[in-house]
Amino acid sequence: MTDDTATTDGPLAGKNCVVMGIQNRWSIAYAIAEALAGAGARIAVTYVDDRAKRDADALIAATPGAVGHSCNVEADEDLDALGTVLRDEFGRVDTLVHSIGYAPAAELQNRFLETSRQGWDTTLGISAYSLIAAAQRVVPLMTDGGSIITMTYLGATRAFPRYNVMGVAKAALEATVRYLAADLGEQRIRVNAISAGPIKTAAARGIPGFGDMHGQLLDNAPLKVPFGQPQVATTALFLASDAAASITGQTLFVDNGYSIMGM
Repeated sequence: MTDDTATTDGPLAGKNCVVMGIQNRWSIAYAIAEALAGAGARIAVTYVDDRAKRDADALIAATPGAVGHSCNVEADEDLDALGTVLRDEFGRVDTLVHSIGYAPAAELQNRFLETSRQGWDTTLGISAYSLIAAAQRVVPLMTDGGSIITMTYLGATRAFPRYNVMGVAKAALEATVRYLAADLGEQRIRVNAISAGPIKTAAARGIPGFGDMHGQLLDNAPLKVPFGQPQVATTALFLASDAAASITGQTLFVDNGYSIMGM
């Protein structure tokens, strides 16, 4: 339950951070975990299957003091086990990063009107309710306050072709951020979302029309500077740090300004 092997320098020195949703080395969660560890935090990461475990294991091996745990957020027993591992390994948690979203492929191929009940339940459960479920296990370990961060997208407030039920799930996720922030403020726990622009990840490539979304950002965003996982990761680092001590219940857009443009 000690963090003797964690880096002793940096704005998160002595902090324990949990990053849920490692898919591969190109995932946003992976970049965030690297950034938090580089700032001095000891990290725990979660992944859902053996394929994701391979890259998670590589990150863990390269990060002193890091631990990993399989967690299917649809299974309460997995979430309970994660809570137990975190209590035993860390004792206290300072930051929870929730980078999890999923919709069945069929729900992103048809008209939104054709959304199935099962597809709705699956998408909303994994993409939105899982933040609540994770917080239920981690908040009791945030004994000295903390920061909860989740990942959303502009499709929560605007209709994108074929984003469909995932957009509804992101809208629910952003509302969840506000309600959790209201609930947890007295415990000095901040809850915020990062709305990242289109980034080339394995998950994003599964969204029909993603290439068009990415091209729109490159063509229309006011800032013509590099944009990708590192830019999102540094924002997560900011929200995890004391520099963001008075920010809660917010959605921060990290997209080179793309979200402000009408066309």
